[in-house]
Amino acid sequence: MKSYPQQDTNDREALLSPFAFLKPELDRVEKMIRAQAKEFDPSVEPYIAYICNTSGKRIRPVLSFLAGGSTGGITPDHDKLAIILELIHIATLVHDDIIDGADIRRQAPTANAKWGSALSVLLGDSLFSYALMLSTEFEDQKTARRIAESANAVCTGEIKQTQRRFDLNLTKAEYFDIIEKKTAALFEVAMELGGHLNGKDEKVSSAMGEFGLKIGTAYQIYDDCIDLVGEEEEFGKTLRTDLNKGKLTLPILNLLESSTEKQREKLNRLLLQKEPIDVSTLANIADYVGSIEAAIDSGQALVNEARESLIVLEESEYKDALIGIADFLEGLLDSCRQ
Repeated sequence: MKSYPQQDTNDREALLSPFAFLKPELDRVEKMIRAQAKEFDPSVEPYIAYICNTSGKRIRPVLSFLAGGSTGGITPDHDKLAIILELIHIATLVHDDIIDGADIRRQAPTANAKWGSALSVLLGDSLFSYALMLSTEFEDQKTARRIAESANAVCTGEIKQTQRRFDLNLTKAEYFDIIEKKTAALFEVAMELGGHLNGKDEKVSSAMGEFGLKIGTAYQIYDDCIDLVGEEEEFGKTLRTDLNKGKLTLPILNLLESSTEKQREKLNRLLLQKEPIDVSTLANIADYVGSIEAAIDSGQALVNEARESLIVLEESEYKDALIGIADFLEGLLDSCRQ
């Protein structure tokens, strides 16, 4: 196993270190994202400003820029793509926090913690609709259609996940279908359209989209592992929500798969009671550590496949940065090992 330095996952500069040369573009888009609040009705603007001002890692804009840079250059259309995808992402976070009952995100109160779920739902809806409105400004209809398709995929994935809460018959194939939609779809379209906006053919754009899909899926697996092994103080968001809300993530599916019939019955009983489950309780059921290890291995396998898809790109600092993202994510996954 390759050795990676320990990194603070909340440190935006650390996460962006493989592509620090994009700082001017990211700073520009950061200002543009925050400026979007002024486009809303004055009665809505303060709420949207609060949501947009909680700076995240901006991974989707990063992918849009790297895809553009590696296929001919970053254009104003890539700026627009980056803003749209980030606004869609922010909208999904607002809705996710409502569904999960999360009080903290990025070390700040969530929208629903500040203003309640009713207003937060509407704020998320407003961001969604505004982002899709911006997508109509592209001259190429395919770009707008793919953005709309990815937004629909995110919503579909979230609906499927909500439908299958506490469903002990959920398969791994169904789990991967859910996370590919709810998380990886925006990674995929950022990469795919980043190349498409520069006129790259379908073969190249599809390969780039494949990179985004696999990286996004691996990133969700990492997030699922962190929900079990992370500390809220370190990660700046409410943890332990997945299991308590009935989300059967890959580590838990692995645990169910590896348990004996008696252990499975005990785990099923705990899950169906819908009461808070202490992680130490899970540690005494079947091979808990092995289940997390297996999930990490699955995520790292996806990262390796993602790297291979970049063979269609010519050598450049942008391609190196994409490989750097893969390396960094592999290291994050490795840091989850017990």
